[in-house]
Amino acid sequence: MKTIFIIVSEVDFFSKEWDENLVNNDDKDINTVVLDTSAFIAGYDPFSSKRRNITVPKVRDEIKRNSILLLRFEMAIENGKIQLKNPLEKHKTKVKTIANKTGDLHLLSKTDLDVLAIALELQIDGLKPKIVTDDYSIQNVASQMKIEFIPLTTRGIRKIFKWIRYCPACYKEFLSNYKVSSCSICGTKLKRKPKRNNPKKPNEKKN
Repeated sequence: MKTIFIIVSEVDFFSKEWDENLVNNDDKDINTVVLDTSAFIAGYDPFSSKRRNITVPKVRDEIKRNSILLLRFEMAIENGKIQLKNPLEKHKTKVKTIANKTGDLHLLSKTDLDVLAIALELQIDGLKPKIVTDDYSIQNVASQMKIEFIPLTTRGIRKIFKWIRYCPACYKEFLSNYKVSSCSICGTKLKRKPKRNNPKKPNEKKN
């Protein structure tokens, strides 16, 4: 007699709501989504998705401490519900260049950069991928590349931003690609804020 263990996570109870979010935000001709780590943490269920689900191997490293998430992740791969892809170096380089210009580079992990690079690669191949993510920096860089995103537990960004870094103590401002995390004047940890201009809305077309 076999014993079957059923693993239930609290995120399962919200899967219907997130499925509706994906449907409401998706076009019929878009059948590929790229998943970042936050998608799995939020409870995205690849087994209930009819779309092509792609992610990067580094996501495994970011969820491996959660045994339930890791098990669901591995089962989805074994059953062909998730495809793992490593991005080409040239696409990672392009993503880093764009993220550096927007001021998001220092907030993106290697996993985040790989996710964006895979989405860029799919776009170059003529597909219309959407990134499933709640990460604002991923959303911002994706919008700069004209790649759409689907948030799950947040509203997502409504505008495209370019950032500057600043010291909250002495108010000195630094370039977005300033590589030191603390102020060179007083040593306070730096924060970031949008540059004072008129930011564009994501995917807004130029006249």
